[in-house]
Amino acid sequence: MKIKNGNVATPIGFQAGGMHSGLKRKRKDLGWLYSQVPAVSAAVYTTNQFQAAPLKVTQESLAFSPFLQGVIINSGNANACTGEVGIQNAFLMRKWFAEQVNLQEYEVAVCSTGVIGEQLPMDKIKSGITQIPKVDEIHHAEGFSEAILTTDTFVKHACVSLFIDDRYVTIGGTAKGSGMIHPNMATMLGFITTDAKINPSSLQQALKMTVNETFNMITVDGDTSTNDMVLIMANGLAGNQELSESHPEWPVFLEGLKEICTSLAKQIARDGEGATKLVEAHVYGAKSSIDAKIISKSIIGSNLVKAAIFGEDANWGRIVNAIGYSGVIVNPDLLTVSLGEIKVVENGLPAPFSEVEAKQYLQSETIQIFVDLGEGHGAATAWGCDLSYDYVKINASYRT
Repeated sequence: MKIKNGNVATPIGFQAGGMHSGLKRKRKDLGWLYSQVPAVSAAVYTTNQFQAAPLKVTQESLAFSPFLQGVIINSGNANACTGEVGIQNAFLMRKWFAEQVNLQEYEVAVCSTGVIGEQLPMDKIKSGITQIPKVDEIHHAEGFSEAILTTDTFVKHACVSLFIDDRYVTIGGTAKGSGMIHPNMATMLGFITTDAKINPSSLQQALKMTVNETFNMITVDGDTSTNDMVLIMANGLAGNQELSESHPEWPVFLEGLKEICTSLAKQIARDGEGATKLVEAHVYGAKSSIDAKIISKSIIGSNLVKAAIFGEDANWGRIVNAIGYSGVIVNPDLLTVSLGEIKVVENGLPAPFSEVEAKQYLQSETIQIFVDLGEGHGAATAWGCDLSYDYVKINASYRT
C-alpha cells in the first residue's frame, strides 16, 4: 500500500532534517539522516572511475561494519577530484557529525553532490554540523530532501507499507537527480529506509538486484556522475522475523523495495534538466530480458528520439534507428512500434496512422513507446525524458 505523503523518515525510528549552511546562496545545502538504533545497511556506488571522496569514506564505514546509524550530506560541492585534501575533508565531515550525534565514526555515511574540482569550505561545513539539533527529536524529511538537491526542480519521495509476519513494515525513500543521469547506477543519490529486520547479505543482494531493474534503467543525458549512490538502511524496529531469501514473505519485501525504487527512478527521469515529458520505452518479444534492456535504454538514450518527442513529432524512424544500432540482433520483419495506442510500424513496415492524433498524444506529459520484437519472451522498461532548449541553458552556466 502506497503511503500518501510518506517519506524517508516515515519508517519507525528514523529522523531526517536539512538546513542552510552557506554552501549555496539561499537554498538548504546540509542534510542528515538518523536511525534511533544501528541499522543494517547496504549501498551501490557509481561506476565512474573518478569516484568522489565521500563515497570512499562511506565504503570504509560499511567495510568496517554493515551497521550505520547516520548519514551526513552536503550539496553545492561534490568534493570530487580533490585529492588527499578532499579525502581528509570527507573524513572530517564523518567525524564532526558522529561527535554531534554521539555515534562512532564508522556508524556514519558521507555524501556530497554539486560542482566537481573545488575543495569544500570546511568552516561552513563544521559550523553547519555543530548547529544540528538533537536528531532524535527532529522529523523534517522535507528539509532533508531539499538539502540534497542540485539542479532538481522538485523533491522526490516514495513510501509503501507492507504486511509481513502479521506486522506492518514500512519502506520510505528520497532521491535527487536531474542531470548526469545514465544507466550503470551511480548517476544520482538515493536514500531508502525501512523498519524491517533484514539479513545483511540479503539486503545487499536485494538492493543490487532492484537497482539494476530500476535506477539502472533511466537516462537523461548519457553522463555518469562521480559521486552518486543508493544507500538503504534497515533498523528492524517493525519487529518482524529476520527477512532473507528463505523467509516465505521475502518476495513481498522485494516487491515493496522495487515499488520505491521505480517511483524514485521515474521521478528523476521526469525531472531531467529542462525536461517537459517523461518517456517510457516498453520493449517486449525479445530473445532475452538482457536484449530488451539494451534496446529500451538505446531508445530513451537517443538524442534524436528525445528531441522529436520534445517537438511532438511522431518521427518513428528515429526509434527504429535506435533499435538498429543498439547492438542487439533483431528481425526487422517482425518489428512493431506504437506511440501509446497509435501503431506506427507493423511487421517492419510503416503503419497508416493519423499525424494529428499522434501529435495530440505527444502533447501528453508521459509518453509511452511500445516495441514488440516478436522473437521471444524477454521484456524490459526504461525511463527517460525529452531534450529541450533549456537543457543547454542549464548546463552552459551550471557553475555560475
